[in-house]
Amino acid sequence: MKPYQQVAIAECGEPLAAIPASFSFVSPHPYQKLGAPYGEKSPFYLRQGVVDRLLTAQEMLQKTHPGWHIQIFDAYRPVAVQQFMVDYTFLELVQSKSLDPESLTEEQRQEIFQQVYQFWAVPNLDPTMPPPHSTGAAIDITLINELGETIDMGSAIDEIVERSYPNHFAKSTDSKEQQFHYHRQLLEKIMLTSGFRQHWNEWWHFSYGDQIWAWLMGQDESLFTAKYGRVGNG
Repeated sequence: MKPYQQVAIAECGEPLAAIPASFSFVSPHPYQKLGAPYGEKSPFYLRQGVVDRLLTAQEMLQKTHPGWHIQIFDAYRPVAVQQFMVDYTFLELVQSKSLDPESLTEEQRQEIFQQVYQFWAVPNLDPTMPPPHSTGAAIDITLINELGETIDMGSAIDEIVERSYPNHFAKSTDSKEQQFHYHRQLLEKIMLTSGFRQHWNEWWHFSYGDQIWAWLMGQDESLFTAKYGRVGNG
């Protein structure tokens, strides 16, 4: 169990809402392209309160960077998709280490899963511990400029490496890496000012109203309760 999973959830019943077309979307959707089992569900949905704050963040971005947009990589994710992506990532890591998935020792399996779960939430069906994306309250994003070009943040979304940590380039004296840090700070500023909180291992992951948000809010203030639990049964 991760610390944030101990946070109580007081589900508010707010519906999912489509993310407006004023945002940019990664297309085709990266997990659908891999065959993730979304069924009839769209990944580009969030709780209405989360959408409202995302709109605020984009307005703030465009005041200082006209023509720039928040680009949506991933949003709502059923637990079945979470399981698919955990399994996919596990196999990717196994292959990157030139190991045979059929002959892994238990120690090797645990070591690799430990790496996976630094970045991916456990695909848990327990309603008290939902994966953040399965609540419709978490989103993976980046920025694009006025030419429609994706801003280089120094690591790809979902990359399981230390350079994915939000402040990885903070102390770098390299001019290119300083730019990575500047753009990560820009993204963080517009999102935090709009009410979101950022995942500690992922520069791209922000949430509002889920257990991670409530746990991070509670680090500085009185105890917070999550507003959003898992959406549906899947």
